[in-house]
Amino acid sequence: MIALIQRVSEASVTVDGQVTGTIGKGLLVLLGVEKGDDEAKAQRLRDKVLGYRVFEDDAGKMNLNVQQVGGSVLVVSQFTLAADTNSGMRPSFSAGAAPADAERWYDYFVERCRDKEIQTETGIFAADMKVALLNDGPVTFWLQV
Repeated sequence: MIALIQRVSEASVTVDGQVTGTIGKGLLVLLGVEKGDDEAKAQRLRDKVLGYRVFEDDAGKMNLNVQQVGGSVLVVSQFTLAADTNSGMRPSFSAGAAPADAERWYDYFVERCRDKEIQTETGIFAADMKVALLNDGPVTFWLQV
C-alpha cells in the first residue's frame, strides 16, 4: 500500500462538477493499493500517515503530525501509484490490486482514519476526479508499507 502525502493549506476533490471532499490545513493523501495488501498494511500505513511529523512546531522544525495541529485528511484513490515504470514508455499496472480489492482496502483505510477521530474527507473510488490543492511548502512524501 502506498500513500503520497502532501501538506496542504487546503485541498478539494470534485467529481462531475460536485465537490465530494474538501479540507483546510492538513494532508492530501493519494492512496494506491497493491496486490497482497491487507488489514495489517492498511493500519500500519494509516498510523504512519497520521503520525508522520510534517508540520512545523514553534521552533520552525517539522516536528508535529496532522492530529497535533488539528488538521484534516483528504484521501483520494490513485491506482497509478502502483505503476511499474522501470521499462518502456507505457506504465504497467500489474502490481495494482484488482478493483474490488482496491476499493475494499481504500474504504478500510478511510474508516481507520476516521476511527482516530480526525476529519477525513474523500473522493469517489474509481471516478474521474479533479483534485485541487495548495501545497504548503511544498512538502510531499512517499510512504509505503
